[in-house]
This record gives sequence, structure tokens and C-alpha cells, in this order.
Amino acid sequence: MRFPFTVAFRDELAQACRAFPRLAWRGPDLKQAAVAITIAEAGDGSGEAAFFLTRRAAGLRAHGGQWALPGGRCDPGETLEAAALRELHEELGLRLDEASVLGVLDDYATRSGYSVAPVVAWLDGADEVVPNPDEVASVHRIRLETVVRDSAVQFETIAESDRPVIRLNIGEHDIHAPTAALVYQFRELLAGRITRVLDLEQPVFAWA
Repeated sequence: MRFPFTVAFRDELAQACRAFPRLAWRGPDLKQAAVAITIAEAGDGSGEAAFFLTRRAAGLRAHGGQWALPGGRCDPGETLEAAALRELHEELGLRLDEASVLGVLDDYATRSGYSVAPVVAWLDGADEVVPNPDEVASVHRIRLETVVRDSAVQFETIAESDRPVIRLNIGEHDIHAPTAALVYQFRELLAGRITRVLDLEQPVFAWA
């Protein structure tokens, strides 16, 4: 399956995001956070669409060295969309306005006490990515076709939970929840499916 970085695909994706029946977190109080699933040109000459995935700086107090979407905690009074775009600028130097936002998918409750909302945005042009070294060790453009392959998704069981643990395989790298759960829901949207991910578990090392 191909996902060309074209206006036609942008419009198709925007329509799917608008029609998505988002579920907001309604459980016990959690800190609200937002991440950006930012669609851009793959940058490899293929003309395909990709999204940005980062490796968090090793020195961060929480989840250092783990794979993540750009994002973080919402400031008081800040919308999910504004928070995701602010974090995208702070981490990768990319400045998008809210007209670039295509939609927001389901909240995902993490073991560390956050409700994380993925904000889907579209990056036109060839803006230079300037990673913030205090937060980002490396940044990668992941072609959408990579995550829609059947072989990209695996589910496991662990003794510590009755919920299935999700893992995404991207090239030589394993991506775990919460990032894997958020990308998985987006992957399902690309395939025309509405798939809930709140029952997907994180690996034990990501619980803290």
C-alpha cells in the first residue's frame, strides 16, 4: 500500500480524521499530554508520506532513550492541538499553525499517570528539522507504508497484566506503548478501520 505525499492524500486523510469518533479519557484524574503525528514528505526521493519519530535524549529524567512522538504535558488552559504544535517546535524546530492540524485521535492512559492525545498534523514544504539536543537524541522519518505491513505489529502477553502488550517493528527497532499504541491506532485509520487502543498494555520497563 502506497501513501504518496500529495494534496489528494492530505484531503483523504483529513476527511478520515474529521470522521474519527474520538474517545476522550473519562477515568480517574490524569495529567493531560499531547503528541504530534506529523505527516511530511519522506525525504528519500520516493515521494511517499512519512511521520516523525524521535529517540529521546538519554539524560532525560523520564523515559530517556525510548522511542517517542514529539510531545509533552499540556500547559494550563492549553488545547491539545496547541500543546502538540508547541512541543513539535520545541523538540524539532518545526513551527506549524493550527490550520495544519487534521484531527485528534483517542486519549491513551499511561502507567505513569498521563492521558496522551495524538494530534495528526500535516507539514507542507521542506522545513528544516532542528532537533533540540536536550530532549532529542535522533529524529527519523518513518514512511507510512512501513507501519501498515502485517509484520509490523506484534502482541505479547506478560505475567504482570491481563492486557496484551503491543510492539511495533520498524526496521531494526522495536517500538513499545504508549508510542506503539498511538501509532497503531493511526495505522488502523490509514487502513479505514476504527480500532480502540486503551486496552493495549505497556511493557513493564515503561510503567514508571
